Amino acid sequence: MAIKLKKSYRFAFRSALLITLCSAMVLVGLLYFLKSSDWVLVVLFALFFFLISFVILQYRIQKFIYRRIKKIYDDVALLESSTLSTDPITTDMKTLTQEIEKFAKDKKVEIDTLKIREEYRKDFLGNVSHELKTPLFTVQGYIETLLGGAINDKSVRKKYLQRANKAVERLIYIVKDLDLITKLEAGELQIERSSFDIIELIRNVFELLEMKSAKMEITLTFDMDYPEPVYVYADRDKIQQVLTNLLVNSIKYGQQNGTTEVSVENLIKNKVIVRVTDNGEGIPKQHIPRLFERFYRIDKSGSRSEGGSGLGLAIVKHIIEAHGEKIYVESVEKVGSEFSFTLEKAKITVPQAKA
Repeated sequence: MAIKLKKSYRFAFRSALLITLCSAMVLVGLLYFLKSSDWVLVVLFALFFFLISFVILQYRIQKFIYRRIKKIYDDVALLESSTLSTDPITTDMKTLTQEIEKFAKDKKVEIDTLKIREEYRKDFLGNVSHELKTPLFTVQGYIETLLGGAINDKSVRKKYLQRANKAVERLIYIVKDLDLITKLEAGELQIERSSFDIIELIRNVFELLEMKSAKMEITLTFDMDYPEPVYVYADRDKIQQVLTNLLVNSIKYGQQNGTTEVSVENLIKNKVIVRVTDNGEGIPKQHIPRLFERFYRIDKSGSRSEGGSGLGLAIVKHIIEAHGEKIYVESVEKVGSEFSFTLEKAKITVPQAKA
């Protein structure tokens, strides 16, 4: 039965055997030169020399190579992912090479991720600065005008105070949305699930946005009649906010006399998918991957003629993901966009009629 030796032992064994063979050949040549035929001496010499060579090689390998390999493991901080055995691994250079290559690859991924995060941080800070700066400067401008003497004119005073108040309201709106998204990201905002009719909730949101959509001459409608309720198990208030944000978004960027259509479909046995489809401006393909980032703007000029906090879609994504669900987006320029998200069906027990 073959004995499976450790790599360090195999290395020492083969090295000692090679040294012994070379030494034995030298000894045989010496005996031949001296015309001696004491082969027993050659065999004994070979065995003794082999044992001495093996022990010395193995000892030196463990003390010299193993310590350096272990130091390399320590230096590249691989001890957390790779457990070094207390047994010698002195000649396992292939494993060490693989570990170092893996470490280098992981570090490259980490560096690339940090670069992406740094770019995202710069964009975020720039966007936050812009979003807060605009209403702040607006308020400051109106107040300075009033302090400069316009406060004595009642009509101007009232108009400027109303405009300043509107700018302050936008600031409050932005701060509230920032607070909400921060809590969502930190997992501090609890999702309070209950069973409710998603069709009824959509109708309620339609009613809330009726004036806004009428102003833009955009029709909010279902894709079909829903005579029966569709019960889902989720946080009603948070899903209402999701629907509101998506519909407001479709109204902002919709076409005049356009339509925003909502549908609710069975996806799988315990899931439904809610689709919000419009025939508005559409979104360029290159912007879709970053669409749910905070303050991300397709219009790089930074204008916010449509108002809003710039956090609507980011909040939508976080709320849906907090439910353990998915959100999707498809869009074609000059054709329209479709946002869709999944929800868990509620387990509604229909009471049976008594006999």
